[in-house]
Amino acid sequence: MKKILFTLLTIVLCSAAASAQKDYKNEADVAFSGYKYYQAIEMYKKAYTKESKNEVKAEILFQIAECYRLKEDGKQAAVWYEKSIKAKHDNPLAYLYIANIYKSQGRYEDAIVEYEKYKAAAPNDKRADVGIKSSEEAKKWMDNPTRTVVNPMPQINSEDYDFAPTYADRKNEEIYFTSTRQGSAGTEVSAVTGMNFSDIYSTKRDKNGKWSEPTPLNETVNSPASEGASVLNEKRNTIYFTRCGVEKNGIMGCGIYSAKKAGQKWGDPELIPIGTDTFAIGHPAISLDENTLVFASDMPGGQGGRDLWYITYDKKAKTWSEPTNLGGEINTQGDEMFPYLKDNGDLYFSSTGHPGMGGLDMFKAENKGVNQWGNIENLKYPMNSPSHDFGITFDGDKERGFFTSSREGGKGGDDIWEFYLPPLVFAIEGTVKDLETSEVLANATIKLVGTDGSSAEVTTDDAGFFTFSENGADRYINPNTSYSLVVTKKDYLIAKGKETTVGLNDSRTFVHEYLLQPVKNTVIKLPLIEYEYNKADLKPNSKDSLNYLYDIMVENPNIVIQLRSHTDFRGSAKYNQALSQRRAQSCVDYLVKEKGIDPDRIKAKGMGEDEPLKMADGTLLDEKYINGLKTNEEKEEAHQRNRRTDFKVISTDFVPKNATPKEN
Repeated sequence: MKKILFTLLTIVLCSAAASAQKDYKNEADVAFSGYKYYQAIEMYKKAYTKESKNEVKAEILFQIAECYRLKEDGKQAAVWYEKSIKAKHDNPLAYLYIANIYKSQGRYEDAIVEYEKYKAAAPNDKRADVGIKSSEEAKKWMDNPTRTVVNPMPQINSEDYDFAPTYADRKNEEIYFTSTRQGSAGTEVSAVTGMNFSDIYSTKRDKNGKWSEPTPLNETVNSPASEGASVLNEKRNTIYFTRCGVEKNGIMGCGIYSAKKAGQKWGDPELIPIGTDTFAIGHPAISLDENTLVFASDMPGGQGGRDLWYITYDKKAKTWSEPTNLGGEINTQGDEMFPYLKDNGDLYFSSTGHPGMGGLDMFKAENKGVNQWGNIENLKYPMNSPSHDFGITFDGDKERGFFTSSREGGKGGDDIWEFYLPPLVFAIEGTVKDLETSEVLANATIKLVGTDGSSAEVTTDDAGFFTFSENGADRYINPNTSYSLVVTKKDYLIAKGKETTVGLNDSRTFVHEYLLQPVKNTVIKLPLIEYEYNKADLKPNSKDSLNYLYDIMVENPNIVIQLRSHTDFRGSAKYNQALSQRRAQSCVDYLVKEKGIDPDRIKAKGMGEDEPLKMADGTLLDEKYINGLKTNEEKEEAHQRNRRTDFKVISTDFVPKNATPKEN
C-alpha cells in the first residue's frame, strides 16, 4: 500500500536539480535527489532499457526499488530489490529492506531469513539483531493481544490518506485530522507520490455519537502546500501544525506554524523559528503548560533518520529556545516521529528503530521529570500491527482516543482508528453440593466480602448455581481486590473460600464448587489422630489434625459436638471403652485448654470397639473380618483404621452463657 506520511517531512531539493545532463540515468538521479520518486521510477525504467553495462543496470534496479520503498510501496520495492540481488548489485541493504518489508506484511519467518542474510553481510549493523528480535516478539504479541479494542472510523475515513487525529474542542467532541482526499486547497499533484497535497479537516460528533462530514479548515491554515500533523493547546485556542512549502521546482521543506483562534476561524499562522528551511521539521506536540514543544526533524546532531527534539518557550522574552535532542534512549538509527504528550507528561511516539511489529510502531515513554522521558514500552498488538501505526491522541486522561494505521480493515491508505480500554470484568460463580451425596443444594447462601469494603449476598437456584457478576450498574467483583466467601445452609457446616483480582490484567470468571458437610445423623471424619499403643496421650502431629476441627468450630460458632474416640478389638471391651474415653478426653482437653473452645460446646465420648469402621463397599472392619485376613500386615492396617477419632454435631443452636440477650 502506498503511503503519504513520510513525504510530509522532506528535505529541500538539492541543487543538482539544475543539472543540464541529458542521459536518462542522470535525470532519474536528479529526480530521486529531489524526492520525486513517482517521476524517478519511470525515468529509471527508461534508463534501464538504454543501459548496456551490467553493473550499472544492477544499480538502476536498486534505485527503482529505493523509489518504491521511499514512496511507501513495499510490495513493489521487494520485487525490485530481489531483481537487484539477482543482478549481483553489491549493496547488502537490499536484504535489510526486504526484511523490513516482509515484517511490515506480517511475514515474520520470511523477515528473519532476510535479516540473517543481512547480518552475514553486515555483521556490525545492529539493525539485523533488532529486526530478528522484533519479528520474534511480534509473533508473541499477536498470539497474546492486550485488552485494548481498536476499530476503524468509516464515518471519517476516505479512500485516500487520513491520519494524525487530534482533539479540537474542550469537550473532546471535535477532532482535526490530515487528509489527501479530494477538495484540498492545493491543485497540484505531488511529484513524490502522484497524489493530492494534504489539508487539515474537521469533524464533530453529535449526541448520538455520529461524526459529521469532514470539512477543511479555513484558508489561513490550509494552503496550496501540504499541511501535516497538528495539535491544539489545552484551551483549544491555539493550533500548531506542520506545513511543507512548495515551489515550482518541487518540495521546499517543512516547518511548524502556530495560529490563534479568531472567532470561529483561525487567524494568520506564524512560523515557529526552528533551525533553517534546509531541514524537515514537523509533527508538533505541545505540553499542557505550552512551555515545551516536541517535534520530529532530520536536522544534524541526531541519532539517525528523523529524531524527536524539543524546544522550550520563554514567556518573558516571548522566544523559543534552541532545539534539544531527546537522546539515545528515545531516538534510534531509524525514524522517530509523530510525538504526543499526554496530560500526565508521558510521551507517545512512533518509531521504525525500536523493536516493533513492522513499519512504524507506537511507543510510550514514561515522564521522568521536566523534559525527560524513558522506560520505552511498545504498545503491542492490537494497537500496533505489521503495518504503519502512528499519530495517537488521547481523550484527556482516559484510556481511549484515536490513532492512525495503514492496516487492513480501513477504507484507503492510512486511516483513522479509535481505541479504548474496556473495563476489567470479573465474576465469581459456582455450585453448592452436599458433600456426602453430591446432590445440588438450592437456597444456600453465599456472602461475599471484599478488601475494598464491598459486600454482597446471593442464594443458589434450584440447580445449586450462584453468581457474582455485573448486575446493571452494580459491579460485585472489582479489580485489585481480594474477596472472602462464606457459604451457609441450614443443617450444614459452613464452607469458606477466597479469591483475588489483585494483579490481574485480563477479565476473568472464577468458578468454584463448594461441598457442604451435612450435620444431621452424620458422623464426620477427622484427619488421622494417632496415639501410642495402649496410651491416651496425643502425638504432636495429632494436634495438627485437631486444628482442622478447631477451624470448623470457629467457622460454625453455634454448633455443639460430640467428639468420639474408637479402639480396635485387641484387649477387653471394658478396657477399650475406658481407653477410648481417655483418648476422647485428651482431644477435648487440647481444644478447650490450648485452643480456647468453650467447654460447653464439646463432649468427649469413648466408643470403645462398638462401631467398627464401615468401608466404602459397605464391609465392616469387625473382629471376624480382621481375623479372616491372611497376613499380619493386613490385620495391623485394619486395626489402625479402627483406631480413629470422629465427631457428630448434636446441636446447632449454641449460645454462650455470657451472650447479651437479643431484644424483642
